[in-house]
Amino acid sequence: MSTYRLDKLFSPRSVAVVGASPRDTSPGRAVLRNLRAAGFEGSVSLVNPHYGEIEGIKAVKTIQELPQAPDLLVIATPPQSVPGIVAAAGEKGAATAVIITAGLGHAEGSLADACEKAARATGLRLVGPNCLGVLSSRAKLNASFAARMPPAGELALVSQSGAITAGLIEWSAAHDIGFSAAVSLGDKVDVDFGDLLDFFALDGATRAILLYIESVNNARKFMSAARAAARIKPVVVVKSGRHAQGAKAAQTHTGALAGADAVYDAAFRRAGLLRVLDLDELFAAAETLGRVRPFPGKRLAILTNGGGVGVLAVDRLADLDGTLAALSPATMKRLDAELPPIWSRANPVDIAGDADAPRYAAAFEALLEDRENDAILVMNVPTALASADAAARSIAACAQTHRNSFIRPKPVFAVWVGSSDATTPIFEAAGIPSYATESDAVRGFMHLVRYREALEALMATPPSLAQDFKPDVAAARGVVERALERGRTWLDPIDITQLLAAYSIPIAPALLARNGEEAAAAARPFLAEGSGVVVKILSPDIVHKSEVGGVRLNLTSERAVRDAVADILARARAVKPDARITGVTIHPMVVRPKARELIAGIADDPTFGPVIVFGRGGTAVEVIGDKALALPPLDLELARQLIGRTRVSRVLKAYRDVPAADADAVALLLVKLAQLAADLPELRELDLNPVLADQNGLIAVDARIAVAPVEAARRGPPGHPRFAIRPYPKEWERHAELRDGTKILVRPVRPEDEPLYPPFLTAVTQQDLRLRFFAPVKEFGHTFIVRFTQIDYARAMAFIAIEESSGNMLGVVRLHADANYERGEYAVLVRSDFKGRGLGYLLMQMIIDYARAEDLKVIEGQVLAENTAMLAMCRELGFDIAADPGDPDACIVKLAISNQRADASAH
Repeated sequence: MSTYRLDKLFSPRSVAVVGASPRDTSPGRAVLRNLRAAGFEGSVSLVNPHYGEIEGIKAVKTIQELPQAPDLLVIATPPQSVPGIVAAAGEKGAATAVIITAGLGHAEGSLADACEKAARATGLRLVGPNCLGVLSSRAKLNASFAARMPPAGELALVSQSGAITAGLIEWSAAHDIGFSAAVSLGDKVDVDFGDLLDFFALDGATRAILLYIESVNNARKFMSAARAAARIKPVVVVKSGRHAQGAKAAQTHTGALAGADAVYDAAFRRAGLLRVLDLDELFAAAETLGRVRPFPGKRLAILTNGGGVGVLAVDRLADLDGTLAALSPATMKRLDAELPPIWSRANPVDIAGDADAPRYAAAFEALLEDRENDAILVMNVPTALASADAAARSIAACAQTHRNSFIRPKPVFAVWVGSSDATTPIFEAAGIPSYATESDAVRGFMHLVRYREALEALMATPPSLAQDFKPDVAAARGVVERALERGRTWLDPIDITQLLAAYSIPIAPALLARNGEEAAAAARPFLAEGSGVVVKILSPDIVHKSEVGGVRLNLTSERAVRDAVADILARARAVKPDARITGVTIHPMVVRPKARELIAGIADDPTFGPVIVFGRGGTAVEVIGDKALALPPLDLELARQLIGRTRVSRVLKAYRDVPAADADAVALLLVKLAQLAADLPELRELDLNPVLADQNGLIAVDARIAVAPVEAARRGPPGHPRFAIRPYPKEWERHAELRDGTKILVRPVRPEDEPLYPPFLTAVTQQDLRLRFFAPVKEFGHTFIVRFTQIDYARAMAFIAIEESSGNMLGVVRLHADANYERGEYAVLVRSDFKGRGLGYLLMQMIIDYARAEDLKVIEGQVLAENTAMLAMCRELGFDIAADPGDPDACIVKLAISNQRADASAH
């Protein structure tokens, strides 16, 4: 339901508390007191069958006796009573409810499940159960049992834990960091992280969002909302359970590497969220984001009166992969003139232990004007030679002057070691974040750098895939379907070879042999070529072959092959007497002396679905633990970033007499695996280990692939029911012909389509651009175009029309759904010289079909009244047209979508 009715939760006009009592320890009474103490200006009502009045407020016995349906209901009653209260609130017409009560259970048939079903029947939104409550500064609302109301500010806090929420509220009050809102989600039977990310992303009173997460229920909803929010404002997340054992039951090396927290980390990274490890770091992030806006660049200048603390700051900056700024020649000259000869003449700028306020101000002003740095960390170690408070006042005054003089002032961070009670308010008043240690300050600076880098990564244009990569999906699906029909969960090496060949993934060939004689015959061609031979046990019940002595390497004669087969079969039967043994497989011995051993594969996470894993391979892969994870789908740039997060990436480069490995081939392998996961939802685990990579490319030496039927309950959009990020919807590609015979391809837009847009927009007249964008458009830069090419298929779609003969883009139609996924706003643009050929009508029909397939209820758009051609087409398509009450020069067009679902595969 997403943001539906959440405005009533954070800006209610009326609140009713169910369960308030005269007892001092009653949670309901605590909520009532907090509502009154915060100065809530709306009406407050009480429901309690045992008391007629509490703290001077009249109480009614039932919800139905309330004079009006409340915008917000707070429930603090015994667990057994809660489902009935929720049902009664829904029937009364209440918009939202916060369930403070704990102990409602989690499973189907529990009290919490009954609450969720009762609320869903009437559209009542629920927060909780088992939560602290909701606080909103805009409404002077404290509907919680927190100890105090936090100051008003621009940070939104969303926490699964009530204790964490209460702790952060206490911390914020002590540090004068304010919140626009704070929400404790508890067991989140309805309102969850995705809903609140959508709400706060568009909330003008919120500048950054803080999340405390224990678990995510709906991965696709969370990822879609998180990616959308992170493009607008910083989102900082701390997650507990980092060392939980998430891969105990994994049967492949890939699965064992994909621990639960590692998958969450990959999800946060992909969404552009800034992850911190603990509450200290979350506090530091709150301190930074509460006072400093994100800024371009990552070069830090350090000003200090103590060399030691300056060196520690540099060390911490290096630990976090930060960049120490250089000092420009002009700044060096200015500092030489302003400072005593003993200053450091380098960054950190050490101005000596006797530095007074004027010396601090002179050095600080020089650094503010130096274009070689992007931010400044100012530190002070107190001495008996100068006043630390006076130095703080001088820095604050200079920073304020600088801020008043520039639209984008340079950010400043402060550390006054052992600061007095007088120092902290000086920096707070100046809007300068201050920290207890140099480590905290550098970490705060890097939080903003990492956010900016994550945002740039979200907006980057990936390179195009090789044009010759066209997987044979039908062949791969046939392999999987045949295995499932036979009741198999693990593909045999012959099947694996065929499946990987369909995606052009090189693997050492495998030949089946049931006994020694067949094995010798299969090995003969490899031996004739001078290659050694590998023999491996073949059994659906033996996954890790080496554990039963089921592998022999580098056999150089037919006799050696026969002997090896006899020994392997005997050992396997002895170690696993119940195993079904088909025989053995014969492979050529792959020898690449200077190749790097890698692992690549697909793991299946219960929350986020398929996950791509990459790292250093070999038999000791779990012990070495050099791995990185990413959520599919991947493009080449994301694949390269995944590789770069491992230690083995360093040895892929050239060193000594070893040529560089083909890194592009490794990246393409990961993209192919991601595409394979998208095309075959039946695939559960895939393990390529080792993959040998050198200057000539790569080859997989061994592979394991597990498959399982797709559960009916998990089926969703075609081809990818378990993806946390909805991949490219290939099923919506269409070939069509315009009225004049022009053949076109219409397909969903891809991020790498950015180069198609400038020539397309150049071929559109200024008049047509004005009719589309409601204003003249003169520049088509990256920032402008990326908004159209980088879309989240889970909530938006854009179809582009490409002329097949030339490859030129001819038109585009776009649909963006609201957060509730009920209504979609469309826009369409056709190249001016292709108007009148039926392209606009074709694109509109296609986006309507898409909206119908997605179960959207309404398509709407805003059209200038002078755009008569568009209005005529809308009438022909069945749109209702009305004047725009907010703009006399525009019309609102709406189309109600029929409930008949379109079949994407039928077009």
